[in-house]
This record gives sequence, structure tokens and C-alpha cells, in this order.
Amino acid sequence: MTLPTRRPFGHRCRAGRSVPALLLAAALLAGCATPLPPVTWVRLPAEAPGAVQPALRAAAPGEVWQLVLPVALPGHLDRDALLVPRGAAGLQPLGAVRWAEPLRDAAPRLLRNDLAIHLGTPLWTAPLPPGVAPTRQLRVELAAFDVAADGRGAALQARWSLADPRGASPPRVFEAAFVTPAAGTDAEALAAAHRLALWQLAGRIAASAPTP
Repeated sequence: MTLPTRRPFGHRCRAGRSVPALLLAAALLAGCATPLPPVTWVRLPAEAPGAVQPALRAAAPGEVWQLVLPVALPGHLDRDALLVPRGAAGLQPLGAVRWAEPLRDAAPRLLRNDLAIHLGTPLWTAPLPPGVAPTRQLRVELAAFDVAADGRGAALQARWSLADPRGASPPRVFEAAFVTPAAGTDAEALAAAHRLALWQLAGRIAASAPTP
């Protein structure tokens, strides 16, 4: 007959003492844990910052503009964190600040609205309604749409092309790079600088169209 194996008395004591010790360690860790800061959500305001100013270039009579989507953005902007520079080439989130709307959605929508204000005419996107034939097709790529290197503004670099879908003239390509200063380094000031950058880009695009 095989007798049951007995564990040494000391082993049972050590095992019994391990449970309270683990509970005490867990309680100490819980007491030392720092609560996470609450998330701050920011957005690009829908209102154009310069809407009260006169348009830089009103569309010529009979012009119909179409913005060809998507508007390309750098891959690192395809996230909800508000990124700020870190060192020469690094990026890091600005605390617990998050974009309430992804920039890949907000930037094309607001750029379209701003262009309509500058041109004084609607800016169409596909699918076009029946009977609407564009005379100018616009394609836009944002190579940079970031917080400026000094953390006190928004740096925007864009490339766009204007084409006549009827083939009356060859496409023309344009580029722009500029920084819009912010009123501060807080999240709201940086968001306002981003919004102003889109408004200024819309003005440059409108002004780049050839006059009739």
C-alpha cells in the first residue's frame, strides 16, 4: 500500500504566509499607483477664422470647382493623439490631449468649406449631382500638418494641382509651406493654429487659379 506523501511542516507554514504577503504587496502597489489624467478632447473649429475678410479670389462666372478626394495626409497623423516635436525628428503625445475628430476627416471637410468662402461658389465632391460638370478639378496633398518645431504654431506643407477636365489647358501644380503662429503652447491654441493654417491654404489655392 502506498502511503500519501507528506509535505514538511515548514513548507505548509511558508505557503500559508505567502497569501497575506501577496495581498499586502498588492495593497501597497494600489496605494502608490498614480491616477491617470483625464483625457482632454480638442477639435478644429468649424468656423473659418478669416470668414469676415474679403475673398482672395472670387471664382469666375461659370466656373465649377471639384475637390477630388481623398486629401492625402502623412501616416503619423492617422491617430487621435495631438503630437508635438521631441528632439530633431521625434514626436510625442501632448499629455492626454486627443483630437475629437480625426484630422483625415476634419482637414478635407474644413478645407472644402474654406475654399467655398474664398471662391464665393460651392465646391463639389464626387458623386456630382446630375447636370453639374466641373471646369476645375483640384487635388490636394498635405505633406505636413504638424505642431511647429518650436511648439508655438502649426507647420503646413501642401502640394496641389488644378486641372481642366475638358482638356482646355494642361494641369498646373503648386506648392506651399508656411507656419501659422499660435497664441500659446496649450492644446486649444495649437488647435486654433491648425485651423488658421487650413484657412490660409484655402486662400492660396484660390489665388493660384488662373484668371480668365
